[in-house]
Amino acid sequence: MSGSPSLGAVVDGTPLRRRVTVRGVVQGVGFRPYVYTLATGLELSGHVTNTPEGVIAEVEGAPSAVARFCDRIAVQAPPLARVDSVHHDDVPVTGDAAFTILASRTGGPAGTLIPPDTATCAECLRELADPADRRHRHPFINCTHCGPRFTIVTGLPYDRSHTTMAGFPMCSDCAREYADPADRRFHAQPVACPHCGPRLRLLVPRPGVSGPPEPVAGADPVAEARRLLADGAILAVKGLGGYHLACDATNPAAVDLLRRRKARGDKPFAVMARSLDDLWHLVRIGAEERSLLVGATRPIVLLRRRTEVPVAGAPRPADSVAPGSPDLGAMLPYTPLHHLLFGLPGDPEGPPLLVMTSGNVSGEPIVTDDREALERLAGLADGWLTHDRPIHVPCDDSVVRVCDGELLPLRRARGYAPLPLTLPVPVRQALAVGGDLKNVLCLGEGHRAWLSAHIGDMDDLATQHAFERAVAQLESITPVRPELIAADRHPGYRSARWADRNAAGRPVVRVQHHHAHVAAAMAEHGLDGGRPVIGVAFDGTGYGDDGAVWGGEILLADYDGFTRFGHLAYVPLPGGDAAVRRPYRMALAHLRAAGIGWSDELACVRACPADERLVLERQLERDLNCVPTSSMGRLFDAVSSLAGVCHESGYEAQAAMELEAAALRAPAGDPGAYTFALRPPGSGEGGLPRTYGARGPGAGGSADRGPVVADPAPVFAAIVADLRAGAGPAVVADRFHRAVAGLVHRVCVLARERHAVETVALTGGVFANSPLSSACAAALGADGFTVLRHHLVPPGDGGLALGQLVVAARAEDRTRAND
Repeated sequence: MSGSPSLGAVVDGTPLRRRVTVRGVVQGVGFRPYVYTLATGLELSGHVTNTPEGVIAEVEGAPSAVARFCDRIAVQAPPLARVDSVHHDDVPVTGDAAFTILASRTGGPAGTLIPPDTATCAECLRELADPADRRHRHPFINCTHCGPRFTIVTGLPYDRSHTTMAGFPMCSDCAREYADPADRRFHAQPVACPHCGPRLRLLVPRPGVSGPPEPVAGADPVAEARRLLADGAILAVKGLGGYHLACDATNPAAVDLLRRRKARGDKPFAVMARSLDDLWHLVRIGAEERSLLVGATRPIVLLRRRTEVPVAGAPRPADSVAPGSPDLGAMLPYTPLHHLLFGLPGDPEGPPLLVMTSGNVSGEPIVTDDREALERLAGLADGWLTHDRPIHVPCDDSVVRVCDGELLPLRRARGYAPLPLTLPVPVRQALAVGGDLKNVLCLGEGHRAWLSAHIGDMDDLATQHAFERAVAQLESITPVRPELIAADRHPGYRSARWADRNAAGRPVVRVQHHHAHVAAAMAEHGLDGGRPVIGVAFDGTGYGDDGAVWGGEILLADYDGFTRFGHLAYVPLPGGDAAVRRPYRMALAHLRAAGIGWSDELACVRACPADERLVLERQLERDLNCVPTSSMGRLFDAVSSLAGVCHESGYEAQAAMELEAAALRAPAGDPGAYTFALRPPGSGEGGLPRTYGARGPGAGGSADRGPVVADPAPVFAAIVADLRAGAGPAVVADRFHRAVAGLVHRVCVLARERHAVETVALTGGVFANSPLSSACAAALGADGFTVLRHHLVPPGDGGLALGQLVVAARAEDRTRAND
């Protein structure tokens, strides 16, 4: 924060006028009304206005009062505000007689921050349930402390005319509240009431009649929707950032039908509970989880299931809601419509638990447009609970978990986007396009980085269109006009091809996948890159510099480059995606690499059809369509199948998730252990040891002779021996998890001994596995390492763009310096 010279130079009593510019999340959060109240309470005159760069106030009065105003403006800001900077300058006195709120100013660079959508506040919920209140049962009730923000913004500055509420002129009552500085809705842009606000409708197909669905006449849309849900129907419900598909989570037939219609396989659904009381008996909720569930953000929180005998009579989700998962993803209502759907006191009973899943066919982006919803969800929904307030920005529910008492984001979207992250190093104006799975893009300038909401997997054409719209939308609300584009090095990634097609003369910098993961962890923890870290990057796939599929990497890295210090031994990936979908193929490949025969007593061998086994054997012998891989994700798949846990994967990481669930069932205190063999550098395998030229860390060390190679052959031999001795899947899974944690510790100790690096970043999608993350962090922390884990961006590909941004900006700066 900065200001003008000390007020001591001004004689007290002589009026002083000061211009104060506040940047941060200061629009759409009641900041101008707050400034008005603060200024008038100090008997100051002047004005306040929204501008594209933030909120600007001019205050005039006694110098001591002006000083108090400047001291308090950030400290006492509204709860949803986030003040990044306050700059003030003295300006000539004008003699204003009062303090006023001026119309917003347009033009100039966008410097203000748009707030995320926020859950309905307690005051609005009280009014919603009050029969005497004029907004009783109004599905769109909101105020300056809650409601839609990011998803309705069409431009800056943040005013009603720049939101999707522009088409809803305020009635006289709402206009009076909007103009009253003492009212909670003073300058609340989405303010509305039943007389002037959006309208809710329930659309259902007419029985036996083709054509579009029609509104249900003569019935309360919410009450009828609740009745349909209780009867087992699937409804498309329009939310803040898109449509949900909802059904009664306690009804097995309804859940199974939704699963079939959505083509979701066995992938877990999330549930929305009426209240915390409907969750306590199902899952373990600590203080951190409770805070997330009831707070203003309200993401989906992954909660460990209880294993005790069920409480008699308590509602329970159907087994098919989250089959094979150790967790239940749960959230609480966050819009007035959600609260009404569950029912207010005295309403007819509805389901206490609802499946709430993204309104789309699996793999497609969430539906936001009303006409599209009727077309794309026609085969999925039995009815549409919709309204006429447009959604401008698609935004899925965020997904998080708590690991060792700290937030671990798995999908960063509603409630978090588009708030920027603070970068520890300055970057040029740049766009990072992320990866092809769980795509999230990132814009950066100076010390700020804006990540988009979760977009999805880029193999779908609709997702690619959604990506292009997200680029344009994020540029429209930030000051960034990219001079540089960062992309993954994979030659086949659609995101990288988009970067090449849209470069328009701008440099495109390709960043190695796992280096980007490590850089993202460094950036969110505020490291300036002056010293390298040991980056443990474990995931399913990432294009390696030697053309192999990497994924079990231990790097010495900073922002300027990396050295591949260690990695898992290469094994063939037989059939590429076929091996991902059928983990038994990876198990057989690992067994063959370990010199272990394919005996029918092994579950993975029995799972492979005899004819496929013959083809697979020839494929491995002749090295046909067998790209080498060092992937830790594929290793988890292989062990999952070998242990008899999961042989076919219907969604990403299913085999690994079910192996994690098995490990949690293992008895405590098991003394058994598995151990990876470590091959020393120069033992014959490794790929390219260095990238980004001579400036990467670790030059001159052991990595110059090649990386340390972790061979899982002894692990497979020990697992087979355990299985033959009668060990169950839980014991095998637990011992394998501990073996991986032991491997991480051993290799990091080697890196510290050889390169004097003591900071370790745990990153990549495998570290969404909380038992593994905890075990690694505990072992490393006990040995004196500083451990970095993700708390702001996901460890998987949802955080990739952040790392790409920082690495690419540094690489381009070096290129310019050398020109």
